[in-house]
Amino acid sequence: MSGWLIYLNVILYFVLYGCETWPFTLREERRLKVFENRVPRRIFGPRRGEVTGEWRKLHKEDLNDLYYSPNIFRVIESRRIRWAGHVTHIRERRVFYRVLVGKPERKGPLGRPRFRWENNIKMDLYEVEYGGMDWFDLSQDRDRWRELVTEVIKLWVP
Repeated sequence: MSGWLIYLNVILYFVLYGCETWPFTLREERRLKVFENRVPRRIFGPRRGEVTGEWRKLHKEDLNDLYYSPNIFRVIESRRIRWAGHVTHIRERRVFYRVLVGKPERKGPLGRPRFRWENNIKMDLYEVEYGGMDWFDLSQDRDRWRELVTEVIKLWVP
């Protein structure tokens, strides 16, 4: 099995395990971008320049020419949207639903509110132009939600 297939079928799935529930901040996004560039560079190794004949590190454009890989953030967005639809359809006695819909009883700490998972869902919906709608009500209509999930998956093209 080539190194690239190992990356797609093992490493990427291992790294993205449970990504449906992650609330992303800029720090995590930056780390994933570094990972997304570093691992393929290690797999393909340096290349000898055609003009100078010196060894050089592969740039992002060179990596895109060598292989096709879905953008790691698009994969995460599609998984997160699909998971949000599942969570809104489970029964009220389940913990996932109570955490999603429930309101905290006590006051939060001072300062800026923490970035929540629901904020990521809203940002993902803005990217596919469903931003003004209430995502919880939208997910109750299974056919429209399924269309939305397939629309997000179509954005995988790098």
